[in-house]
Amino acid sequence: MLWIMRFSGFFSAAMVMIVLSPSLQSFPPAEAIRSSHLDGHLRFPVHESPNDSPARFSFRKASVFRNADECGSAPAKFGVCDPSLVHVAITLDVEYLRGSIAAVHSILQHSICPESIFFHFLVSETSLETLVRSTFPQLKFKVYYFDPEIVRNLISTSVRQALEQPLNYARNYLADLLEPCVRRVIYLDSDLVVVDDVSKLWTTSLGSRTIGAPEYCHANFSKYFTARFWSDGRLSGTFNGRKPCYFNTGVMVIDLVKWRRVGYTKRIERWMEIQKNGRIYELGSLPPFLLVFAGHVAPIEHRWNQHGLGGDNVKGSCRDLHAGPVSLLHWSGSGKPWLRLDSKRPCPLDALWAPYDLYGHSR
Repeated sequence: MLWIMRFSGFFSAAMVMIVLSPSLQSFPPAEAIRSSHLDGHLRFPVHESPNDSPARFSFRKASVFRNADECGSAPAKFGVCDPSLVHVAITLDVEYLRGSIAAVHSILQHSICPESIFFHFLVSETSLETLVRSTFPQLKFKVYYFDPEIVRNLISTSVRQALEQPLNYARNYLADLLEPCVRRVIYLDSDLVVVDDVSKLWTTSLGSRTIGAPEYCHANFSKYFTARFWSDGRLSGTFNGRKPCYFNTGVMVIDLVKWRRVGYTKRIERWMEIQKNGRIYELGSLPPFLLVFAGHVAPIEHRWNQHGLGGDNVKGSCRDLHAGPVSLLHWSGSGKPWLRLDSKRPCPLDALWAPYDLYGHSR
């Protein structure tokens, strides 16, 4: 019986691969431009640890990808401020580096205009830029150092230690870190792959909202906060007049102009300070976003965040895809596909992540 269940799971994954096959075809190679200048307060710290050396990692060089004819010539003259660019922000750290590289690879592979994508990498490690250059020699990107001390005194314990890492909170500071000329950005977690043209997500209308994300209004919203929060009207009253729904902060389109104008970073920090003085939630960086934005989110199609593939936050159990089309697969939860593949105990859907993995020497 066990072998039948396993076969059934892998058969399901194979069928998903067939369904996704039109979007799993790579586009022709291309040339692109790098940009990694660090400005003033974003400079790296002087001291580097030998353990942070890129020599610890070995990634195969990715193919280069060329814009399709309908994209026109690749923007190059105006650098990061070119208005025709698609801006994507992703964190880079040692623990999730393999996932970040796979995410970038998937975005380039499925983009019609890969030369028009500009990546903004948020780092707390000091030696990862060279690795990115060697893996994606023609990539347009810039590296931003995020000082962990900015949030160290604001972070409280969570249900999973990985959620307590300072870099997990860098998304709160995108409006401060990125250049003022960058008016919109797609923020993506490191444990996902994109299997559609990311420009479709980029052009999503936010209307009057500051952020857009797939919402899940059937989820039990109350479980994201403690009994203390709900029993204190001064706290829970923040949702008065709103219809809050859960959304996953691993996939967001953010209007940075509106964010800067309203000052949402400070609002998020205030909720983190309240949490330090008395627990009002158990998860890491998600609840402050819910407190500030839930009920005021521009809804994006669910296809752009097939989340939860990493299982629950404790055991990392295998999960199935949600019903409906798929543009982005997200291994949120404790189970990560690269770890399960290496342990020879993968979940069936981990086979959908593997084609984008560049870790290891050329085979």
